[in-house]
Amino acid sequence: MTAAATALMNRIYRRQRHLYDATRKYYLLGRDRMIAGLDAAPGDRVLEIGCGTGRNLVVAAAHYPEARFHGIDVSTEMLASALGAIARSGHEPRIRVAHADAIRFDPGALFGVAAFERIFASYSLSMIPAWRLVLDGALTRLTPGGELHVVDFGGQAGLPAAFRTALRRWLAAFHVAPRDSLEAELRRRAAEAGATLDFERPYRDYAQLARLRLP
Repeated sequence: MTAAATALMNRIYRRQRHLYDATRKYYLLGRDRMIAGLDAAPGDRVLEIGCGTGRNLVVAAAHYPEARFHGIDVSTEMLASALGAIARSGHEPRIRVAHADAIRFDPGALFGVAAFERIFASYSLSMIPAWRLVLDGALTRLTPGGELHVVDFGGQAGLPAAFRTALRRWLAAFHVAPRDSLEAELRRRAAEAGATLDFERPYRDYAQLARLRLP
């Protein structure tokens, strides 16, 4: 399954990765807002699920100069871009990335890290069919008091219906599907874990922004 996912994502991003950051800044809204809310402390270990070109890891490393960052992605094409971006950023000693499937990976084997103080997923759950399993796995890899942060496409309830229809048709061409039940899934998991959940729908519900904090 990992090989199939890698092949699919590589087909999608083999060429797109070269223009990805220049184009996605116009519609992957809320990423920097999520990074600003990580509040990573010195020494914290932070994992991004679906790190893509490494853009978020570089921004976060600059924002939190005493934390350590890790990223996984199933696309080796995107990881090639990530490695280049990290090397150019000057934060290379504090950022590590690896090829892995978000549904099944061993952070100890990949990074020598058993658990993380912060885990975040930025517009990646909408590309993973078994995204609920990703949520479950992330919660098991958080330290006590750790936080899971998510930003992704919302329901666009506050935007014109024609825009919503056109956006979703366009996203589907790239195997992207907004997760309309994300809030309900996170609220159920937060209740089961005794965690707190902050959930917002900024930009007229264009995006969903969540922070789940374990006790």
